[in-house]
Amino acid sequence: MKRTLLLSLGAMALIGTSIAQAAPGDRLRERLRERMEARKGAQADSQTPRTRPDQTLAYGSDPLQELDFYKAKNGSGPAPLVIFVHGGGWKRGSKDVAGSRYAPGHYTGLGYNYAAINYRLVPGATVEQQAGDVALALKALLNRAASLGIDRRRVVLSGHSAGAHLVALVGTDEQYLRAAGLSFADVRGVLPNDGAAYDVPTQIAGAGRFMLDTYTQAFGTDPARQRNLSPTFQATGPNAPAFLLIHVQRKDGVAQNKGLEAALRQAGTRVERREFPGDGLQGHAEINRQLGNPDFAATPVVDAWLKQLFGG
Repeated sequence: MKRTLLLSLGAMALIGTSIAQAAPGDRLRERLRERMEARKGAQADSQTPRTRPDQTLAYGSDPLQELDFYKAKNGSGPAPLVIFVHGGGWKRGSKDVAGSRYAPGHYTGLGYNYAAINYRLVPGATVEQQAGDVALALKALLNRAASLGIDRRRVVLSGHSAGAHLVALVGTDEQYLRAAGLSFADVRGVLPNDGAAYDVPTQIAGAGRFMLDTYTQAFGTDPARQRNLSPTFQATGPNAPAFLLIHVQRKDGVAQNKGLEAALRQAGTRVERREFPGDGLQGHAEINRQLGNPDFAATPVVDAWLKQLFGG
């Protein structure tokens, strides 16, 4: 009986070991499945015609410091401006491929100017310089406000993923705007889309091996620097006047958005948080890729917020 028990225990141990060994493989397969689904979605999205920009403008000397500008349609006089900052883990991405194909045509059709920016990438640039690039791009557009037909009193900064972090950082830490000769008075609102690095130390502490290198490459290992680059810690006030936080059901993203919302409320900043269906990488990509599609759940929510914010 003792021998049978030992064999049974040994078998259970082997089974347990096999499960433990299989778990990383299962997670990898899940990641690959999500990537394939995201790729399929991107291929389907490629059927949506891309709106051509009216102008491509440089806002610095680096080749990546450029932006595409799309002029508002069917309007008279200066129109509001929505600026989009792409994602890509702070180290990749482009205004050409990392944004919604729907957004330029949708927002210009609503009577808003729209701009999508590139910015310098890690490791060639720091996250601090990237936030500075967001401010410099805004400055370049406002300097051309008269010729481009921009109402400089009605500007929203939006961004997805790493871009969501960057616009949230610029909207909570005024030093980046001040370095460009601007202030929070030059931003009417901030729209971060499915970011998950608003509290950088917490995000790094909970990061799996797939994302840890990305976070440490961007934010380093110095706790003080990580806090300085965390919108949640910078949101003690003053901040940009209004925020709309949108996100899907990624566990870390939900927690991070709730944390930023609480910090903004504590500072007395006007903030709304809206969550939408979607899980994992596929949901994360979809809320960016589909924003501006009238049939997508987040689009009318954002449209209503912009209309209220711009007073149109």
